[in-house]
Amino acid sequence: MGRARCFFMLIIMLLITSACGKETQPSSNPTKGIILATTTSTEDSGLLDVVLPPFEQETGIQVKVIAVGTGQAIKLGEDGNADVILVHSRKAEDQFVADGFGMDAYDVMYNQFLIVGPESDPAGIKGMQSAADALKK
Repeated sequence: MGRARCFFMLIIMLLITSACGKETQPSSNPTKGIILATTTSTEDSGLLDVVLPPFEQETGIQVKVIAVGTGQAIKLGEDGNADVILVHSRKAEDQFVADGFGMDAYDVMYNQFLIVGPESDPAGIKGMQSAADALKK
């Protein structure tokens, strides 16, 4: 529960400092609720199922999740139809901020891909710099 609390307190900080939309903000009173536009991969991961209930219970703030592709989530923010966006395209996020739709972008999560196998390394891929080459081998 501690991680969930920290994660969503960060999201609320983002809401307070980086409300989406130039003209309108859908939830000017966050105690009534906020809209989180995020990617389907974030929702499909199950993370929100774990962190939202304790966050909502502790803060009294209801979070409505709209799970779409990154581009659609960013568009919802640009149009003022989301309070917070949680997406994974740093270049697009930086453009979102540069265009005045948000104040800051923060790194919350990242992807890390690992190739695992037996310690004996029968494929002989240990130390390779290219994942594509390792998978081919």
